[in-house]
Parts: sequence; structure tokens; C-alpha cells
Amino acid sequence: MKQLLGQTALYGVSSILGRSINFLLILLYVRYLSKEDLGAFTGIYALMGFLNILFTYGMETTYFRYATGKGLDPEAVYRSIFTLILSSSLLLSGLLFVLAPFLSQWLDYPDQSYLFRWMALILCFDAILAIPFARLRLEQKAACFAGIKLFNILLNVGLNVFFILYLRENWRLRSPEELPSWAAYIYQPEWGVEYIFLANLIANGAILPLMLAVLGRPRLKLDWELLRPMWPYALPLLFMGLAGATNELLSRQLFEYVLPDNFYPGLSQREAAGIFGANFKLAILMSLIIQAFKYAAEPFFFQQASDKQAPETFAHVMHGFILFCTALMVALSVNLYWVGPLILGQEGYLEGLSIVPLLLLGYLFLGIYYNLSIWFKLTDQTKYSLYLTLLGAGITLVTVLLLVPKLGFMGAACSTLFAYMSMSALCFVLGQKYYPIPYQTGKDLAYLLVGAALSYAGYYLPVAESTAPPLRFLLHNSLFIGYLGLLVWQERRWLATFKR
Repeated sequence: MKQLLGQTALYGVSSILGRSINFLLILLYVRYLSKEDLGAFTGIYALMGFLNILFTYGMETTYFRYATGKGLDPEAVYRSIFTLILSSSLLLSGLLFVLAPFLSQWLDYPDQSYLFRWMALILCFDAILAIPFARLRLEQKAACFAGIKLFNILLNVGLNVFFILYLRENWRLRSPEELPSWAAYIYQPEWGVEYIFLANLIANGAILPLMLAVLGRPRLKLDWELLRPMWPYALPLLFMGLAGATNELLSRQLFEYVLPDNFYPGLSQREAAGIFGANFKLAILMSLIIQAFKYAAEPFFFQQASDKQAPETFAHVMHGFILFCTALMVALSVNLYWVGPLILGQEGYLEGLSIVPLLLLGYLFLGIYYNLSIWFKLTDQTKYSLYLTLLGAGITLVTVLLLVPKLGFMGAACSTLFAYMSMSALCFVLGQKYYPIPYQTGKDLAYLLVGAALSYAGYYLPVAESTAPPLRFLLHNSLFIGYLGLLVWQERRWLATFKR
């Protein structure tokens, strides 16, 4: 547990600190870009989430499995999987490059085919780097992993600030003759969302030489005999990833197409999608915690699998995860009354703020699912990953189609919660049949229910606007302090074991 906690903390430095810096870009976007630009950003990046899964097709987890638990040479496994991903990524990105004009017309971005060409290059860089990053995780080089990721994020943020704030805002009111020669070459007065893509593309490309410096030039070799038995393991993970991306991104991808005209007066569907996407970002801290945990937990679980005490270890991991994440959910929810206006202070954006506690709970269930899913990865029953995520994808799709036209933002947020909650419940039932783990189910469910109730109680706490800010802050956070006290009291014996 201490080893996992230390690794998670290191990954969290890059994920949480880096993404928190990246999160500040929302301040930039809502102030200097139009709601339509934000809608385009939300929609196209949702599409990229789907394609990212297709570009790596389950090979990250397959690499962990075959480099640790099959008696194979880890270097040979790495070399073959990396060569395979490199080849397929170049092929897929080339195909997207050719299809860019068709995609721009089909998705209603006329005369912007260059966006989809840039998207193809971003996806290619991401896929090529996926297995080297997985190798750093497996070799427990968390500090190196965190440093490269943090560099990427800081560069991306810096380029966004340069392109949007300095270049676009500084020069948009000037005539072309007043621009310096370098600015005249880069600056496009009609660009908005384009600068987001350009910054991302440059930042991702800059990681390649860094990764070469850390891991050295890779030796390329496709060993088909080595790769052949991996496909039955990897392909269900591909479909799991696609269905999981559906759960994660479909609500944002479909929102503007499902929302009725004039559902929100004065807003087009794409503008409403921009507001929804901006509020979705407020749940990012829970997402980052889960991402950092996943980075550390996946190789940790595979390395611990041969230990006789592994099921008990996995149960402790789940319990600690729920304790921490429910406390985080309550802390964030009770403070939305000032965090929301601080981040999304522009006109119209606060209309979707009430979905954030629901999204936090949904992401928490996603983290629970990552904990539970270890059973089918260790037993090579990855076919169940497909069944579970197809269930989640179906629930997401049905919920979006039924509830968004009636509930708008809240209907889309419900799709996230319902999908991950259903997947977690069924994964638990199946896991106890094939790989029993002694989870503290009763306690964990109780903490989830109490945490969810306190989150919305804190968000809707009836405190007058005229109340002095320190008193209002204390009243809202009394719920969080009370919940934290409950956790410490109830878990005092369990927490004491970490002092040994």
C-alpha cells in the first residue's frame, strides 16, 4: 500500500499539478474564445478520445501482462509491440489525413479540413509515445514519467497563452501593416479553436526527442510468433476502450446534436455544448486523481498478482481509494459556490454548475471500476471487459437520447453516472465469482451514499448571499469537516496500520 501510494503521488505530481495548470486554460478560453469555439473544442476532442483508443488497441495493458506474467523477455515484448503500434499509427494517421476534407464536411466544419489533419498528427504522436510511457511505468520510473508529462503540459499551456492571449488579442485590432514580420506569418485573425490544436500538436511533437534521450533509439522488430497469442487478450481491451470512451465522451460528442432548438434561450446547440464542456472540466480533479491512480495501480496489480496475499492487498487498495475520493468529492462540491464563479465567471457558463457533483460521483465510480477490473486482467478473461463496457456504452447512449432532450445538461451528466455505476456493480458480481476479493463492501457503499448526500447538501446549502464570506465558507465546509471527522473516527484502526 505504501509503495502504491508513493507511486500514485509521483504520478499525481504530473497529472494533478500539470493538469491544474492546464485547467487554467479554461479561464483563457471562456474569456477570449467564443462559445462556438468552445463547442468545437469539446466536440472534436471527444472524437479524438475515441480515435486514441483505436490507435493503441489495448496494447498498453497487453504490454504489462506479457512483460511481467508470461515468462517472456520484456525487451522482446516491448520491441515487438512498439514496432506494431508505430506501423499502425502511421497508417491510420495517413488515412485520416486523406479523409480530412470529408470529415470536415460531415461534422459541419466546412473549410476547416486542416483541423482534422492536425488531429491526425496529434493522434499519431500520442500513439507512438503510449508504449514508451508504459515502459517507464513498468520500470517504476515515475519521476521520469512525471517530468516528461509535466514538460508537455507546461509547453502546451505556454503555447496556448502565446497564441490566444498574446498573438490573437494583442494583434487582432491592428492592421496587417502594423504587425511584425514573424507575427504576420503566424497570426490568422479568424482563428480561435485552431490555436488550441496547433499548441497541442507542437507540444506533443516536442516529447519525441525527450523520450529518445531517456529510452534510447528503439530497435524495431516485428516478432509475429510473439505477438500472435497477444491478440485474444488485446482485442477485447480495444472494444472495452472504445465502449469506455463512449461512456466518457459520447455525452459531449452528441450533446449539440440531441439538444432541441432553443432549449436554452439565446444559445445555439453548439454554444450550449461549450457551456456543458466547460462545466465538465470542473470535475477534472477527480478525473486526475483517478488517472494518477491508474498509472500507478495497473503495473502494481500485475506485479503483486503472484503474492498469496494479493486479494487482501487489492481490498485494502479499494477501501483506501473510496475513503480518499469520497472526501475529495465532498470537499469540491461544498466549495462550488465560489470555485464555479472564479473559474467560469463569464456570462452564461454558471447555468450548468449543478451537474458537477453528479459528474464527480460518476468519475468516482469509474475509479471503482478500474479497481474491480483487475480480476479479468489477471485471469485472462478480458472478454468480460467488452461485455461490461458495451453495457455502459448502451446505457450512456440511451440516457443521452432520452434525458438530454428533457433535462439538458443534467441529462448528459446522468449518462456518466448511470454508465459507470452499472459497470461497477456488474464487474463486482462477476469478479467475486472468478477471482474473489474480500472487499469491505458494506462500509464502502455506506461511505459512497453519505458522501454523495453531503455533496449535494453542501452545494444547495441555503446560505444568504449577504452572509459574510468567512462565515459562508465555514458553513459550507462544516459538512466536509464533519465527514472527514467521521472517516478518521471510523477508520482509526485501519489508518493506524500505516504507522507501522
